[in-house]
Amino acid sequence: MTEDLPEAVRQGLEAARAAATRRSNRLCLHDGGKVHRILRMWEGGFALAASDTAPLRGYVDLYDGPRHLSSCLIVALPEEDGAERIYEFKMRMPVSDGPPADFERTEAKPAALIPRGF
Repeated sequence: MTEDLPEAVRQGLEAARAAATRRSNRLCLHDGGKVHRILRMWEGGFALAASDTAPLRGYVDLYDGPRHLSSCLIVALPEEDGAERIYEFKMRMPVSDGPPADFERTEAKPAALIPRGF
């Protein structure tokens, strides 16, 4: 259906789709003091807008809104996919919510203890 549309209308639809994707996606990448929006992400990597950033490389942090998801080591792939720059994870370490422990934590914990003297 989009093949029958004039070129200007097709470009406008593509621009509107890209803008809606950027607004709805909360995933972002923190590189030092800079924040970059992730356009799309898959198991082994992600894509950023090619016009927004210079090629990134090294250690970055991955966030979903305010929640820190993981710390990553990334590398940019040499090819670009249109207006996207493709990156690959070399290492991806999840960030835990609690302090580290040297023992296995069980999921079932009592909410409170009831004294025997009742």
